Amino acid sequence: MLRNYLLTALMWLSLTSMTTLSACGSQAGKGNVATAGPAKQETVAPAQAGGELVLGAARTSEYVPLLKGKRVALLSNQTGMVGDKHTLDLMLEEGVNVVTIFSPEHGFRGNADAGEHVSSGVDEKTGIPIASLYDGKSPMPSQEVMDGIDVIVTDIQDVGLRFYTYYVTMINLMDAAVTYDKQFMVLDRPNPNGMYVDGPILDMTLKSGVGRLPIPTVHGMTLGELARMANGEGWLKGGKKCDLTVIPCENYTHQTRYTLPIAPSPNLPNMLSIYLYPSMCYFEGTTVSLGRGTDWPFQVYGHPDMTGYDFEFTPKSRFGAKTPPQMDKLCHGVDLHNLDAEEVIAKGINLEYVIDAYRNLTKNGKQFYLKSNFFDLLMGTTQVRELIAQGKSADEIKATWEADVELFKVQRRPYLLYEE
Repeated sequence: MLRNYLLTALMWLSLTSMTTLSACGSQAGKGNVATAGPAKQETVAPAQAGGELVLGAARTSEYVPLLKGKRVALLSNQTGMVGDKHTLDLMLEEGVNVVTIFSPEHGFRGNADAGEHVSSGVDEKTGIPIASLYDGKSPMPSQEVMDGIDVIVTDIQDVGLRFYTYYVTMINLMDAAVTYDKQFMVLDRPNPNGMYVDGPILDMTLKSGVGRLPIPTVHGMTLGELARMANGEGWLKGGKKCDLTVIPCENYTHQTRYTLPIAPSPNLPNMLSIYLYPSMCYFEGTTVSLGRGTDWPFQVYGHPDMTGYDFEFTPKSRFGAKTPPQMDKLCHGVDLHNLDAEEVIAKGINLEYVIDAYRNLTKNGKQFYLKSNFFDLLMGTTQVRELIAQGKSADEIKATWEADVELFKVQRRPYLLYEE
């Protein structure tokens, strides 16, 4: 009962503040550059419909003048492409002084395995130093690096999931910008899972490297929008705001079906894997293989001890999956790689796969969850694991977070740059 009263109160507060906030979020679109900072008036580019989609990184006339004369650090990887050129190369051609490259999980060139520590070094093509933010030492850049820059620019392709680590790296850098009083810029890119919102809000007692902000599993926002929300909601270090500039995409809406031209990470090789990712990633916290080390990562699931299935696969060591779960073992399970993409999108998070594997293994007395609490960290709550054990259906579990999702959609509205 108390929870219902709190939800109602939060909804009322959100709605009563919307008149003021939406002026920034949807109506103030006079300019092409969105900025937010302690001493800046926020201006938002209008959402546009029709025409060719233009990435934020392609809008050099908007952001290059803002970077001239400054020492720039670029957070990017192999996805930071505009046509056949990397954003780094575009900046250098335009005379931008890029002095540091920040690299996330999988490295600047995207060739490191999931979770594999990536060392700092030097970019062979440009000679620019690379400061790894995924080296196993600290997710924050050193003071020495921060003292040598004026502005951090982020241009990286995210996939819109709370447990996908690229946004976590971005938020860490925003915290660094607050700490060292640096400017922060996001060159925005579409969210391929931006057409819906689903999943439980992160219980912040489970905050981790695969869950940083109090947002649903599928938040439906671009990195630019998420940066604006983290800034506006006081989610950065000490509740402070950083000097933020977002260069939006043109001709993008949240319903745009954007096909990624480059795989964002080694085990998300195609759009179906990206659409299934919100439903399949929880297997990472179990003994079940989700297809790492096969041709269909995140598109199959199985286990050597699962019974009653005709489909079989054997995970092997390969690029992007050096030691995949159940490596070299014949797994029995389910093939999803021929599913219709629009049907997958329409269902949103589908826990039927996890529940199916859980029931199949546990009825035979086999271990399903890993001994760590990684399943809970990915789910963002302990409640789902408890409900699965109680025998609840996927629909019954999903109903437990629906009210929170609706509240979040109201909460995020002032920060959206694009039509829903």
